[in-house]
Amino acid sequence: MLASPTFEGHSMTHPVSIVLVHGAFVDGSGWQAVHAQLSNEDHEVLIVQNPTITLEGDVAATEQAIAAARYPVILVGHSYGGAVVTEAGDNPKVKAIVYVAAFVPDAGESVAALNEAPAEAGEVKAPVLPPENGYLVVDPAQFPQAFAADVDPAITRFMAAAQVPWWLAAATTPVTRVGWKTKPSCYLVAKADRMVPPSAQRRMAQRAGAAVSEIDSSHAAMLSHPREVAGFITAAARAIA
Repeated sequence: MLASPTFEGHSMTHPVSIVLVHGAFVDGSGWQAVHAQLSNEDHEVLIVQNPTITLEGDVAATEQAIAAARYPVILVGHSYGGAVVTEAGDNPKVKAIVYVAAFVPDAGESVAALNEAPAEAGEVKAPVLPPENGYLVVDPAQFPQAFAADVDPAITRFMAAAQVPWWLAAATTPVTRVGWKTKPSCYLVAKADRMVPPSAQRRMAQRAGAAVSEIDSSHAAMLSHPREVAGFITAAARAIA
């Protein structure tokens, strides 16, 4: 069972809005089961569709969702979406940031720079192909096992074919605003991740001072363990709302 994140000095007294931000190579539909679970708990839930062309564009799309939210915001980012929510998390309306198997950059760092850190023994890194016309994709043959080994292969084969190419600028642009320095944060480590090494996840979470829980999941925890991921987000909402 996941440990519930706790933030000292906060208790639930008011409703919150939850904004879900996807990562590279996929779109917001990956949050569908988590969205359903959170909505069934009477949360307002908004889904961001990142173009993944530039970091600035993805932050702008997230800022639009934050502006549309009716209540104070719990901002949730998966994978590359962690860089987006780090920057957008500086928005005054955001009360906490939740990272799910995500990159957590500091000021002046990009996702590409963070990804240069070597994996530890027994870990692997994302099988991303060399850029073509400025875009990155995961090797389609390796995508199912790398991204979501614990998800129905029929789904992951489709995801591999339907990848959203990731523009190099989004991967290499450094973050300038760092929400986790002023907002409480929590991090869900995917222990069986083959895209972002679990050791890197733990280091980034520790540096950010995040409340950390771990789950025996692939990179796509929101697909393979939607109930647990939704529960983790709900616990964060209850802790800081």
